[in-house]
Amino acid sequence: MAASATVGTVPANPAADHMDPRKLIAFIAMVLGMFMSILDIQIVSASLAEIQAGLSAGTDEIGWVQTSYLIAEVIMIPLSGTLARIVSTRYLFAVSAAGFTMASALCATATNIDQMIVYRAIQGFIGGGMIPSVFAAAFTIFPPSKRSIVSPIIGLIATLAPTIGPTVGGYLSHAFSWHWLFLVNIIPGIIVTIVAWNFIDFDKPEFSLIKKFDWWGLFSMGVFLGALEYVLEEGNSNDWFNDRNIVIGAVASAIGCVVFFYRAFKVDFPVVDLRAFSNRNFAVGSLFSFVMGIGLYGLTYIYPVYLGRIRGYDSLMIGETMFVSGLAMFFTAPIAGKLSTKMDLRLMMALGFASFAAGTYLMTGVTTDWDFRELFIPQILRGFGLMMCMVPINNIALGTMPPARMRGASGLFNLTRNLGGAVGLAVINTVLTNRQDVHYQRIREGLDWGNPVALDQMKNMTSNYNAYGMDGAAVAIKQMVGLVTKQAMVLSFSDIFLMLTVLFLAMIFGIVLIDKPAPQGGGGGGGH
Repeated sequence: MAASATVGTVPANPAADHMDPRKLIAFIAMVLGMFMSILDIQIVSASLAEIQAGLSAGTDEIGWVQTSYLIAEVIMIPLSGTLARIVSTRYLFAVSAAGFTMASALCATATNIDQMIVYRAIQGFIGGGMIPSVFAAAFTIFPPSKRSIVSPIIGLIATLAPTIGPTVGGYLSHAFSWHWLFLVNIIPGIIVTIVAWNFIDFDKPEFSLIKKFDWWGLFSMGVFLGALEYVLEEGNSNDWFNDRNIVIGAVASAIGCVVFFYRAFKVDFPVVDLRAFSNRNFAVGSLFSFVMGIGLYGLTYIYPVYLGRIRGYDSLMIGETMFVSGLAMFFTAPIAGKLSTKMDLRLMMALGFASFAAGTYLMTGVTTDWDFRELFIPQILRGFGLMMCMVPINNIALGTMPPARMRGASGLFNLTRNLGGAVGLAVINTVLTNRQDVHYQRIREGLDWGNPVALDQMKNMTSNYNAYGMDGAAVAIKQMVGLVTKQAMVLSFSDIFLMLTVLFLAMIFGIVLIDKPAPQGGGGGGGH
């Protein structure tokens, strides 16, 4: 269904522009539920050390507090469209909100790392059902003339939640304890569950479809996406395909992928409806969503790593520094909503990608001394760029989908963003490790005994430590190795930012693949 054909086929209807208060209340509750679900991906990231100490976990185990959540969520997100069709949006969202709340309480009661991993997986799986429902609701229950309001809201939540996750988590674990990373969900979760149950009434269940449910499709999709997420999350730390478990995961994912796609195109009622990709704007929008996932989750990861390893910041200081991007997104959201009714959406995306690329380009000059002041402008450009991209990408990808395919399409659309984040983190971690080794060797080669600057520094350091009665030469060499390692790490960060700059500049040229989208304003009809 072309965008140009969507508008104009239905006459303007002023009554259709009215926003039903019940639907608005339901939508606000759904947005809050989605916010909690996405926030909980990153809320633990700045507080893993506190959780590790509290549960007496090993360093190789603690990462699974985040990984188990991501793996489970990435399986549920595409499945949610089919589940919403079978049981209705009301049942799916209310049960998801209630289950997420109970799983959050269980996480807070965990006494060992095994319990925590299981509870986090349950929390991620159930919480994943809330995310696509919000996107589907935004584009089916509201008229197109209101998209300049609802689209920035869901765009803001989808980008703001992971960005401020480390900030919220760092504050809670510092002010109270790590248990509050999960307890903070209880009251909002209960409210969302009650409101969702009483106010969501967008569609009716089709229980007869249970008989057609493709269980083999569900199993193969779980293996495909779960194993893929595992490989991407654990690959770099386990030396990729030199590790037996990574090889098994990759093979399992490949087999699951083949079976899943075979079932998706062969059975009458597939577990995920892939026909949405036949809509060109949806397919290209999903590609852009994948790239946005790389930028969103990649930078939410790399900034704290830089601030922690190079600057020695604790979780609260990292959170306070990262908050700038969140503020920039918050203030850009209404501007992006307004512009989406007046500007060609493709031009908006170009502006957003350019802003993001400018922010990462400024970061290529990073040194060991950069802190809040130097990171301020790059973070504003990043926050502004993310919102200027997300609003038009949402509208282009989902704005022309017919209601019958909207639930499945919103699940696929959100999956691409999460997979983009997983792929981005895997690539970033691998490049960081490899480039750090390369830079370390290059710097080390320059620090030979014929280098007068290095010799002077060594002499000064040796004499300083000798004055304190220490083995000056040994300590000086150790200090020099530390300085070289830190410098190599900073140079590898610079490489990552350059790589992201090139990627987002390339996306500007990719905009030509999009069919000219219809204007978002006015009271014209839509696909509903």
